[in-house]
Amino acid sequence: MAYTRIHAIKSTVTKAVAYICNPDKTEQQLLVDSFGCSPETARHDFDYALSRTKQSDKNQAYHLIQSFAKGEVSHEEAHRIGIELADKLLGGKYSYVVATHTDKGHPHNHIIFCAADNIDHKKYNACKKSYYHIRQLSDELCKEHGLSIIDPSGRKGKKYVQWKAEQEGTSWKKRLQEDIDECIKIAKSYEDFLRLIKEKGYIVTGEKIGDPHSKYIKFTAPGQERPVRGSFRNFGAGYTKEEIKDRIENPEKWQNKEQTVQEPNTTEAPKQKSRIKIPKKDIVTRTGASRTLIDTSGEKFQNSPGLQHWASVKNLKTAAASYAAADNLSQLQKQIDKKTAEAKSARTELVELEHQMKKISELLLYAEQYRDNKPFQEKYKKSKDPDRYLRMHETQLILYDGAERMLQKMGLDPKSVEPSEIRADYETMLTRKAILEKTYKSAEKEAQNMQQKLNNVEQYLGKDISKEQATEHTPRHVGI
Repeated sequence: MAYTRIHAIKSTVTKAVAYICNPDKTEQQLLVDSFGCSPETARHDFDYALSRTKQSDKNQAYHLIQSFAKGEVSHEEAHRIGIELADKLLGGKYSYVVATHTDKGHPHNHIIFCAADNIDHKKYNACKKSYYHIRQLSDELCKEHGLSIIDPSGRKGKKYVQWKAEQEGTSWKKRLQEDIDECIKIAKSYEDFLRLIKEKGYIVTGEKIGDPHSKYIKFTAPGQERPVRGSFRNFGAGYTKEEIKDRIENPEKWQNKEQTVQEPNTTEAPKQKSRIKIPKKDIVTRTGASRTLIDTSGEKFQNSPGLQHWASVKNLKTAAASYAAADNLSQLQKQIDKKTAEAKSARTELVELEHQMKKISELLLYAEQYRDNKPFQEKYKKSKDPDRYLRMHETQLILYDGAERMLQKMGLDPKSVEPSEIRADYETMLTRKAILEKTYKSAEKEAQNMQQKLNNVEQYLGKDISKEQATEHTPRHVGI
């Protein structure tokens, strides 16, 4: 889970960057990264971009803070998330510095980015809508990294990877519990249990009983970074190292307690079934496999929500039966697969294109900086008083040196780089990106809509019709 906040910097950019890059807060600046600038020259890079914009507001930069829950993410992963957030938010157009602070109880990212972009020379539009966009991007990154997301109910949410796995019946935490139970049943001793659980690929720490420095035994599942404690909070009774040993040595004692050897009870009130609405045109005109749909437009249905709900469910079941009887679910599945593949292909190309655009945008920035500040370098070399000229044009000379160094680092000859050609390539990529985004969103939406239709049919028929139709070629009777 991550919380975000942002504010404008109207002056003191140098002080702000120095603060976030404090070596004592950033593991001696190991957790500092930048794009389109360096921490040492950020003020000059920002001033250069600001000088090219025609907008007159006083904002020089923005300071974005992304704070994570205590103990949920490592400092290194938090830093990676911060860089990804800056890239997604700023799209390779704005110069930025990212620093991750480790001096507090929880890791948090500081992102300072220039108020003007390096491509179109426009100011960043800070408003309520842009803030919600930042929050949305942060939540999406938390999901991708398996962190918990903010639960609207106010309760602590589950980690997304765990929630998703539970929906699919493959919760790694639940699987760990099952593996522990299985090893306990066949283990001859506590030491034998440790051998068996390790053979399943788990990393086990804190397993020594009586160790004053490690109260809990911890299991790290294959593919997981963080260990899980063997504790009542995680699994219920029977999963501390002492209890595991006791379960092996005294199985009869625990037979009557198996009902309690489960995840802590999280009883919730039964969910109220939501009313299913059927479009009026379907109610009037469509017919099911064996019956006509019930017309719910009458007064008795309008005055009775319960009766209307019952009729709607009946109608949907009838519609599902009619849809299945048409013997077209296999074709629908093929269409879903086709659109899913189309969306995946567009998404893969889009991700690769975005990486290329990021590189090109940075190259364009340094190419333009080199071109615009080269005259100052030439005058400096010809100046009769180089020291005075340096004091007068320090910013331009620093920008020139930095741009030349970065172009050389990219393997380019600075003298051969033409900004207009690079910009033309960037515009071509931008056009291609718009096409790919449209293709991806359209194909994904179509696939989701068709998948929802298929899910509805299979849900109300109570079986996987599409699989049956793939293996059976004879007509079958469908009953509701």
